Parts: sequence; structure tokens; C-alpha cells
Amino acid sequence: MRTRVRTLVAVTTAALVGVTATACTGGDEGGSGDVTIGFVASLSGTYQTVGEDMRDGFQLYLDTHGGKFGGRTVDLRVADEGDGPATATPAAERLVQQDEVDALAGIVGGGSYAAIAALAQENELPLVGANGRPDLPDNSWLWHTSYISDEPGIAIAPYVKDNVDGPVYAIGPDYQGGHDELRGFVDTYTQLGGVLANPDGETKWTPFPQTTDFLPYLNEIAMTGAKAVYCFYAGKAAVDFVKQYAQSDAADIPLYGAFLTEGAVLAAQGDAAEGIRNVLNYSPDLDNPANRTFVAEWSAKFPRQPTTFAMASYDAAAVLDRAIATIPEDQEVTSAAINDAISGLGVIDSPRGTWQFNPTTHSPIQRWYLRQVAKDGEMLSNMLIEDLATVGN
Repeated sequence: MRTRVRTLVAVTTAALVGVTATACTGGDEGGSGDVTIGFVASLSGTYQTVGEDMRDGFQLYLDTHGGKFGGRTVDLRVADEGDGPATATPAAERLVQQDEVDALAGIVGGGSYAAIAALAQENELPLVGANGRPDLPDNSWLWHTSYISDEPGIAIAPYVKDNVDGPVYAIGPDYQGGHDELRGFVDTYTQLGGVLANPDGETKWTPFPQTTDFLPYLNEIAMTGAKAVYCFYAGKAAVDFVKQYAQSDAADIPLYGAFLTEGAVLAAQGDAAEGIRNVLNYSPDLDNPANRTFVAEWSAKFPRQPTTFAMASYDAAAVLDRAIATIPEDQEVTSAAINDAISGLGVIDSPRGTWQFNPTTHSPIQRWYLRQVAKDGEMLSNMLIEDLATVGN
């Protein structure tokens, strides 16, 4: 258990591996009432825009809640995950060993998550992940506010099977997160009787992160007789894939994806993204009080639309806030106390709609939505089409 006394330092923003930042100032110097949180996200590399949204969502919650969780001043330390475990692991190790954080949060990539999860378990630190993660056998210190990485594909596969008359081509990046994302779709789709257009009946993997030229893959797809394509790409890879898709021989084949058009990538994709259907656990146009508040707070601070990455990190902060609030004021906030408190939270009121942790996987039981890229006035937007399924039970 961590029971340290700390002195808070000036507010800065961290953008490099191992650099730390304090979320707020003021109050007493150190003391048992303070809590130190380590936040890891990709602030460089392929998924930089995703990591920035995640960091900003977490910070937004802090800024709109007085810089405190459960009445305790938060000392937020931010570290750069980079492109995967090779950079994410040492960044997280510094947070644990040097900054002696009480809890960890964030993490963009599935491979990074698996490595940092082992570190959290070994050091008995609660880890509140805020992007996709693999399904791990031991979740005793692991919590998640976004999704297990195979769930987007599980949610959309029945829709694709019912609405595409013919085989579907599956393609994605060759790393842990890509494997998980595509497995969810392919396994569910084929179990429902769907047939892959891939000649060998297996998902096509593109090397990550080095693949920037997708045209050879896309032109091959056009020769398979595929009636639709399903993929998972995010960040810069999503921009490259979508823009090249529109220029390829496969351009007339309907494109479905997970996270493919989410966030800042949509503006970079431009008109090439119009018509793409994608699955997600959040949309900015969801009409509920929590989302109206979140969108208003986000829009007051940032010139871009809120994303699922920002929302899940906002919720990660909310989970820590609610958990720490249950710890008696005269009791020191420890890692074990935070972890125990998270387990008893129950229903979370979120911008995505209400959800709660699955007691076994510690990931959300939540609704998934189908969206389609279309013009909203002069701007492209991911427009909500329909509810798909509740996944995570």
C-alpha cells in the first residue's frame, strides 16, 4: 500500500516520456488527504491524436471538479506511451517507482495495456484503463471505462451479416489491439453464417506501425468479390487507410469499421470518409443530461468535437472521484482502499448513457451504436443511426 506524504508542484503539461505534471495547485502541503494519479497515453507516434483526446478528457474532469477526487487534491503525473510496450513500459515504471503513484489510468494500445497491467498487478496498484484492452485472466487490480477490444466487432457483426449480401473482407493492423478488434468481428460474423472474402479465409494483417501505403492491399481486395470491407484502424493509420481507400479499385465497396473515423482523423480524411459506417460506444449527439454537460464543458475548452477516447478518460476520472469519495476523510487514501472502493460503485452516470462494471471482467456493460459519416451542415460528422447491442454482460 502507498501511504506517502507529498508536496505539490506547479502546473505544467507533460508531452515527453517520463516528464510529469501536476493537475492543480493550492491547499495544504502534502498530507494524507492528497492522492497521486499516473496517466499514460500516446502523446507522440501513430496514435498521438487519440492520446491527446484521452489526456484532455481526464484533465477536463479534474478542471471542472476543482482539481480534486473525493475532496482530495490530485497530483496528476502524465507520461507518454508512444507507439507500444517498448516506450510505454518504462514510462509507466517511472510513474510507479519514482512518482509512487496511488493509481494508474489511461493507455491507448492493447499491447501497452497488457505490459502495464502486469506492472500494476505486481505492485498492487489499481489501473483504470480508458481505451481498448485485451481480455486478461486476472483482473483483481484492473478496471476499464471503455471496452474490451473484441467488443466493437461483436456489436456490429450481426448488423453486417443482416445488411451485406455476400462475403466480407477483414483487414487490420498486426498488433495486439488489431488482433483483438478483428477477432471479435470475424468470430461473431462467421458464427452467424457469414463468409469472409479473404482468399484464405483469414484476416489480412498489415505491418504496424510501418504500413503507410495501403493501396496494394486495397487493390487486392477489389479482386476478391467482397461485398463489404470491415477493418479497425485509428490515428494516422486511419487517415492513410481511408484516403487511399477512396482512391483504390475498392472505392465502391461499402466500408465498415471500428473507430475508423473517430476524432481528429475525420477532418484529415475529408470527403473520402463520407458514407463509412462505424461502430462505437459513444456519439456526441446522444441526448442525455450527462452528455449535454460533457459536450458543453468540452466545447468551451476545445475547438474539436469530443470523442469516445475523451469520454472514456472523463469517465475514468469520474470513477476515481466517486471511489475516493467513499474513503472516510480521516483515512489515508491508499491503492488498496481505492481498488476496494471501485468494486462497490454500481451504476455510473456517463455521457454514453448509464453503465456498470462487469463483476468478472471489470469492463463496462454498455450499449453500442452504429454511426455513419455524413455532412452536418458544412462539416462531416459521425451521425448516430441506431442502437446495435448491449455488450459486456
